[in-house]
Amino acid sequence: MEQENIIILDCEERMEKSIQNYKADLLKVKTGRANANLVRDVEVDYWGAMTPLYQIANISIPEASQIIIKPYDKNQLKEVERALINADLGFTPVNDGAVIRCNIPQLTGETRAKLVKECYKMAEETKVAIRNIRRDAISELKKEKLPEDTEKDLEEEVQKITDKSTKKIDELAKEKEKELMIV
Repeated sequence: MEQENIIILDCEERMEKSIQNYKADLLKVKTGRANANLVRDVEVDYWGAMTPLYQIANISIPEASQIIIKPYDKNQLKEVERALINADLGFTPVNDGAVIRCNIPQLTGETRAKLVKECYKMAEETKVAIRNIRRDAISELKKEKLPEDTEKDLEEEVQKITDKSTKKIDELAKEKEKELMIV
């Protein structure tokens, strides 16, 4: 019975990781409002090493439509600006010699609809990953040569975990849709 518990726990853990990855992906979807996650992971050439922006600069949101990036080392302003331009995030960074300002443009209705569609596409990809995890877990349980009723009970448990995970993905997608549609 110990091995079956390990399989179930592993299944649950892997599904939770998929949900966390989806949440992280949703944070990167722009909503027309400034959000530090839009630029957080932009890679900057920091003295020859590609480094995430959040490690070399302070990122702040002074107002709803602006991100201010202040590198800890002022000599890196040009590199940070270049990295932001190359990241093609949909806005133009403005270097004023002390900080970099990024004004986030308002989204059009068409852009919002496209982003909602993208979020649901990512949700579907995550649900496919969750179903693959379910398939793997059930396959592992079948290898254990358990009594038929025990195997059936464990498969139902895996299915419950799967249903809970896919429901969570749907809820996250709906929340993001609401967020995107607020003008």
